[in-house]
Amino acid sequence: MDEANPDDYDLLVVNGAEEWPLEVAEEFQELPIVASSTAYLRPEEAEHAERLRPRLAGITASSPAERETFAVYFGVPEEDIDVVGVPELDDTPDWSPEPETVLILTSVTHPDETGGAAPGTELLLEAAHALDEEGYDILVGLHPREDESLWNDFDIAQEGSVEASVRASRAVGIPGTVFPRIAAVGTPLVAVMDSELEVPEYLLSTAETAETVDEVLAAVDGAQPLSQEALDYVVGPLGAAAEQLVDAWEHAAAVDPGELDHD
Repeated sequence: MDEANPDDYDLLVVNGAEEWPLEVAEEFQELPIVASSTAYLRPEEAEHAERLRPRLAGITASSPAERETFAVYFGVPEEDIDVVGVPELDDTPDWSPEPETVLILTSVTHPDETGGAAPGTELLLEAAHALDEEGYDILVGLHPREDESLWNDFDIAQEGSVEASVRASRAVGIPGTVFPRIAAVGTPLVAVMDSELEVPEYLLSTAETAETVDEVLAAVDGAQPLSQEALDYVVGPLGAAAEQLVDAWEHAAAVDPGELDHD
């Protein structure tokens, strides 16, 4: 950031209102800001939302569900937020499942110097072995910070989780940002839950939920793809998200910071 010249930029895009986005915003005082939701957040006003709000020239979310949460997070009316879809899903692959193939969506099982672990990850690992013993073919979509050695007994999806979900008959994991993306492919989802895990309700609506290994096995057997109505709510519009997002950014870059009335 020390080497960045504010004159080289037209817009600052933030995806949250925590300490780091605020620090960057204060370094680039002359730039308008657009807030674009790119990962799930908790539906409570963020620590520095009040300080960033006056400079917001635009706000985007991928779906109506995400817009509801982002509005609370930034303390703005929902109607101030443009729903644009998910750019990564502009070319949504067709679901072509291989029989009895389950994709495991990992989080971080053990904390390390790069960050903490998610509640429920030990249960997910146990469930993967139980599914394997039941005769399912297990494919693993690794979280970027996950210890790959924990999953040496299974095939790792080198193509990434969303792409791998095309060939999975079910996907099982800790609910997170990837869940709506996989739901858009058509793959039925099972969310492995823990009492300490806090995620927005709309993420849970994409999946069957399970809190024990036995419940995971039963949920895998019964999970179904989401309805179109549910997809529209949790995933948002498909097909032109990249264009709509760029259009929103271009519009935000052309207006004065704080032009929107968020109070």
